[in-house]
Amino acid sequence: MKFRWILIALSVALMCCDSADTKKHRFLLKGNAELADRHEEAAIRYFNEALKIDSCFADAHNNLGTLYFRQKDYGQAIQYYSQAIGCNPTYWAAYLNRANTLFEVKDLPGAFTDVNKVLTAKPDTLPALFLKGLIFTQTRQYSKAETIFRKILEIDSLNSEALTNLGTVLYYKGSYVAARNVLNQVVERKTNEAEALNTLSLVALAEKNFTTALAMIDRSLALNGENAFYKNNKGYILLKMNQPEKALPYIDESIVLDPYNSYAYRNKGLYYLQRNDAANAIKMLTRAVELDTYTEQVHFYLMEAYVLDKNQEKACAELKLAADHHEQATTLTIPNCK
Repeated sequence: MKFRWILIALSVALMCCDSADTKKHRFLLKGNAELADRHEEAAIRYFNEALKIDSCFADAHNNLGTLYFRQKDYGQAIQYYSQAIGCNPTYWAAYLNRANTLFEVKDLPGAFTDVNKVLTAKPDTLPALFLKGLIFTQTRQYSKAETIFRKILEIDSLNSEALTNLGTVLYYKGSYVAARNVLNQVVERKTNEAEALNTLSLVALAEKNFTTALAMIDRSLALNGENAFYKNNKGYILLKMNQPEKALPYIDESIVLDPYNSYAYRNKGLYYLQRNDAANAIKMLTRAVELDTYTEQVHFYLMEAYVLDKNQEKACAELKLAADHHEQATTLTIPNCK
């Protein structure tokens, strides 16, 4: 689960005289208004007018970064955030925005460096703490992630996103009773309920309570029927129930809705594994790794696919990667792996 903050600069009050500084802030205000109304071309024009007056106007660079982030043009966003930081090395909002963008493109070390700079200067910045918790979760440092989300809840006890992510981390740690207790609190609040139900479905699945798992994911879909992750998780549950033909439409719909969700490709690879189709399983699982090498269990499934394909060298390589990424063990063993 990802909950993100991208920060737009707040313009200062205009000065009484019509100076260059006044003009550039006037263009910034106009650009912010257009950006708020989703008039992106007009916003670009106003921000660039401000930069014509002051080529190192950090707020304009930051807000152009935000505009391109919203367009999912992450390369451009990073460039503009970097320019904002170059113009103002203590522009913590730009560091946080760049960290969020680096996280989006899977540059976790870069995101971690930026977010730590923010937290060194401002230790209780909730968006920065939240992102740090997500990075720890993504890299399977679950105890550190748990500490971060609990710290957020100490600062803001009503933060349902932090509570949901805490429940998710507890699920990843295998603390299913604790995860369920935390996530049920979110469901009772009716805030972020669909996300909590989604993770509760995975908790039930881990406990092999298939009826409850299906009921929970169906409740999530009833609240948000076009969510790619919920559709994919329903497909995953059906795969685990040995119903691959029922699972496939949900997985395919998930890929259409979000073609960059590594878990959907992992699950489609698992579908082909269940059909003993090694070639297509390898194709889908490799795509999942390309999108996110930390996708849960993906290297174990690739290992199984290469065993099915009778390619021991690659199977052993995936076994090592699975161990390096702390993926859960399976009953499969490969003799003679070095």
